[in-house]
Amino acid sequence: MVAALARTGQEFAKRLLMIQLSAVSLTAAVMALTVNTKWGLSALIGGAIFIVANAVFASLTFVYGGAHAAKRIANAFYAGEALKILITVSLFSIAYICIQVELVPLELTYLLALGINICAPVLFINDRK
Repeated sequence: MVAALARTGQEFAKRLLMIQLSAVSLTAAVMALTVNTKWGLSALIGGAIFIVANAVFASLTFVYGGAHAAKRIANAFYAGEALKILITVSLFSIAYICIQVELVPLELTYLLALGINICAPVLFINDRK
């Protein structure tokens, strides 16, 4: 039962990450084709920042499952969230300082992935019957 609970969370996180990856890739391709390749690359980097941080968070969060592991689940959640914020800040810093990116597509695709992260769980809940 414990493994099944953690596995359900892992499957949910994988589906969410795949949707985000698809949306970011499509957005980056459209921007590269319609505007220029620098916009496409910037869009890809912006989405990748969110996806990488979210993947790390998900991998730490869904390690444990069950009522007996409640304290470990909470600790893993807080550690995952702290690491997610640290990774996000670090990757944005690298993108701004080391890579010549366009800010508009970078931030728009980051916000797109964030919006998917907020809205997609509703689709998953309605999907289960």
